[in-house]
Amino acid sequence: MRLHNRIIPEALRKDLSIEFQEVCEFYFGRIGRWLCLFFSMLVFVGALVIYWVLMANFLYNTGEFIYVSCAASVDAQNQGYNVTSALCFPRRPCNNSTVTSAWTLWWHPRDSVPFYLIILVLPLLNFRSATFFTKFNNLGIVSVAYLILLVTVKAAKWGVQMRFFWFKGDDFFIAEFNQAFPVMCGTLMLAYFLHNFIINLMRNNDATKSVRDLSIGYLLVCLTYLYVGMIFYVTFPIAKNCIAQNFLDNLPISDVWGMIGRLLMLFQLITVYPLLAFIIRVQLFQELFKKVYPSFFHVLALNILLVVLGSLMAKFYPNIGSIIRYSGAICGLVFIFIFPFLIHLIDLQRKGKRTVLTTIFHVFLILLGLANLIGQFLV
Repeated sequence: MRLHNRIIPEALRKDLSIEFQEVCEFYFGRIGRWLCLFFSMLVFVGALVIYWVLMANFLYNTGEFIYVSCAASVDAQNQGYNVTSALCFPRRPCNNSTVTSAWTLWWHPRDSVPFYLIILVLPLLNFRSATFFTKFNNLGIVSVAYLILLVTVKAAKWGVQMRFFWFKGDDFFIAEFNQAFPVMCGTLMLAYFLHNFIINLMRNNDATKSVRDLSIGYLLVCLTYLYVGMIFYVTFPIAKNCIAQNFLDNLPISDVWGMIGRLLMLFQLITVYPLLAFIIRVQLFQELFKKVYPSFFHVLALNILLVVLGSLMAKFYPNIGSIIRYSGAICGLVFIFIFPFLIHLIDLQRKGKRTVLTTIFHVFLILLGLANLIGQFLV
């Protein structure tokens, strides 16, 4: 609900439901509200770009699997494939003479497939409500369960492949410290913004069960990421620096297990993408027009802009890990370090409780967030 500036502090004391944009507007004026909206949109647009790159990747590899199966022309790197096979990413280009130039021209991972997705996804973005997708996306648990099963099977075949003591030429050495750690910091910052997505989806949820449901959800997501990421990394049978940002890219095209995983993930992302686009529509149009659905043409124009942006990024910069950490570090600097700390200092100043030590400490934390952002460009 929208609250007038003069009653926001009272609302905060009573723990009423207000948006962070309202708080920023109270402390920083109208520009604070617009900055809050801009960086919030930037997070979601970054997520949409990542999803588009992933969808294009899954669609491309699914098409490659079908072509290879039908044409019986397996790439040289996939010949003699067995369940223990893994590839170093990026893959070597296919040199098989049976692969026609027409196929590579019309089914290219950057030049064509990302734009084919527009035909598939754009019509799904123009629904007035996201209710259908919130229910449909429940099937996503199937793809998550399958990925866990896939990693478990691969790990059982590969075995543990890691060492903490370095030997010359050892591909399985794992260092306890890596100077590229800012990459992880930038990635983790993006997770902070999940609440933006959750709030919009759970507005009509039973408030008495929200804490329980969210706690279970966060726990399951954490365990899933830890299990899949750690198990795959520990058991990967070739050099660790060969692991792709999307680990399914390390499986050969002819790997049936990998193909099923890509197909399930493509299905899940196609249901999640409209949800994210819906959140952007709600926040942006509510602010600009005071309506969630001002008209079909407004919604269509916004959706065209989003899918074209995703397609161009998939063509020119399909690096999901880099997109995650850059957007996370930029928006994290604003939402985790700058806005909350400045609001806290201003509030202490108004109460006459701000000290020099408190100011120095919070400024140090802000500089720490700035250093993390700078670090993304140095690794």
